[in-house]
Amino acid sequence: MNTFNLPARSIVYVQDVYCGWCWGFAERMVEFEVANKHRIPFTAVSGGLFVGDRAAPMSRYPYISESNKRITQMTGARFGAAYQALAEEGTTVMDSLDAATALAVLRAQDSERAIHWVHELQQAFYVNGRSLSDQEVCLGIAAAGGLDVEMVRRHLTDGSGREQALADFALARALGVQSYPTLLFVDGREVTPLPAVGTPLEMLNQSLDSLLG
Repeated sequence: MNTFNLPARSIVYVQDVYCGWCWGFAERMVEFEVANKHRIPFTAVSGGLFVGDRAAPMSRYPYISESNKRITQMTGARFGAAYQALAEEGTTVMDSLDAATALAVLRAQDSERAIHWVHELQQAFYVNGRSLSDQEVCLGIAAAGGLDVEMVRRHLTDGSGREQALADFALARALGVQSYPTLLFVDGREVTPLPAVGTPLEMLNQSLDSLLG
């Protein structure tokens, strides 16, 4: 699996599937892509929020519950009953490397649906309460999305998906991203942040209009 090269001009969505604020931005991100994908390519890159020592059971992060309430108040995003039960039980480990690996192998087969794959993984966690370390989640998304499931399985297990996930993390750092979600307009070597959480679609479109000239 090759590390991807960004188009000369693109919208780069840097996120972490285990980031609650990214879930809060999910519907707006989908709307923004639908409104503009005919004008500029979109891709999604994983940033790596819960990696290393931070890849830990949900119970280690008691602030999540209050944070989720703020996310719902600000964005209207809803957290499913299955997710709520998962959070209350607390033993599920949020490992962003596993989540990023899942995105990488899905994106490798159909890069034009990168934003879609992020949304599918988010729904698996925040609605259906599924751990993204469970490879069956990724395989189910691949099957529903018409991908080659056996190829996805192979990339999940042979190390190539993990390699690409680590390349994502490196790219996010190279782009100067320090928090999630971060939305970027990349034009060659020039990187311009766009507004994200809480931004109306009209304002996002206007920001892009000005950059596209």
